Amino acid sequence: MRSWRAEAAQGDLVLLLLSVVLMGIGLIAIASASIEYGDFHFGNPWHHTQRHAFYLIIGLAAGGVAYMCPTATLEKISPGLLFLAFAFLILVLMPGIGHEVNGAQRWLSLGLATIQPSEFAKLALLLYAAGYLVRQEDAVRQHWSGLARLIGVLSVVAFLLLLEPDFGTTVIAIGMTVGMMFLAGARLLYVLMMVVTVAVAFTILVVSAPYRLQRLTAYQDPWADPFGSGFQLVQSLIAFGQGEWWGVGLGNSVQKLFYLPEAHTDFVFSIWAEETGLVGAITVIALFVLLVARILQTGWIVATQGHRFDAYVCFGVALMFSGQAFVNIGASSGLLPTKGLTLPFISYGGSSLIVSCVLLGIVMRIAQPVAIAKRSMPDTSARVAA
Repeated sequence: MRSWRAEAAQGDLVLLLLSVVLMGIGLIAIASASIEYGDFHFGNPWHHTQRHAFYLIIGLAAGGVAYMCPTATLEKISPGLLFLAFAFLILVLMPGIGHEVNGAQRWLSLGLATIQPSEFAKLALLLYAAGYLVRQEDAVRQHWSGLARLIGVLSVVAFLLLLEPDFGTTVIAIGMTVGMMFLAGARLLYVLMMVVTVAVAFTILVVSAPYRLQRLTAYQDPWADPFGSGFQLVQSLIAFGQGEWWGVGLGNSVQKLFYLPEAHTDFVFSIWAEETGLVGAITVIALFVLLVARILQTGWIVATQGHRFDAYVCFGVALMFSGQAFVNIGASSGLLPTKGLTLPFISYGGSSLIVSCVLLGIVMRIAQPVAIAKRSMPDTSARVAA
């Protein structure tokens, strides 16, 4: 008969295996999608693969540190992490300090590597929101004023992100926080009011910025301007079409040969779908569904045990992963307007990968005692039957 500890380890293994498989797919997808790009621009076909593997090692190490950190400590230091995130978001906007790419100033250069403060900001906002919802639980559930401070913090984060500009991350940050408020018991009327306000604000932002409006019109009919505003989406859709059921085979993508821009970053899923077909694309989607479902299950269990901070963290992580996966896959398949947002564990990007691993480590920390608690409960069914 297996011990309770062995069964607890098996419970954690489900979450770990799903994540490891996604990381493995990400490494394979990056290696395939970036080989020609790396050879042309850096003289090394494995340039991005090596860097992605390096970031993965750092991410796993950071996730291990997060796993060893008690969640009570995370709750205690969350205001400090949020203050640090504000500092980074302001620093990246300063001329001569922030690194600009394709008209967006989102990176801080550290010489050999660059970091993206917006990724750290999402982590800090998640932890702060979880702690706030615990501290102000009654006020959040009963009064609009209970949400005011958190909405104020969210507004500052969103404002700084839009200055970069980083519209995609802003959408994820707002969706994650509002979703956490709803799951924490905020009144539905208040949540709907926030959703309407955000929708109106985003509409104004889209209409006021020509390039955003152009993306929206291109998304609706990319074939109207296949060599201009609709170029990326058209090439992405061609990749999906060429993949058919089983794909053209790993490494045999045509669209990655400089037809599809950002093939190893924002549109890596398109190349994966081209090379592995509908079966490979559905496999990745199914893995994300299972991962998010597992995290939500963990959050629900700890919520019933009274660990509210842990539960809200799990809910926030699930909302972030599912939101980013939905937006990235939706944009590359033509379901949503094109957005520069990474696919967790799969897209090329050190900051995103490291933060995703840290979030996974935190959830793993929460999940282990959950598994132990579930399996260490005395089995009374036999005595009841008797």
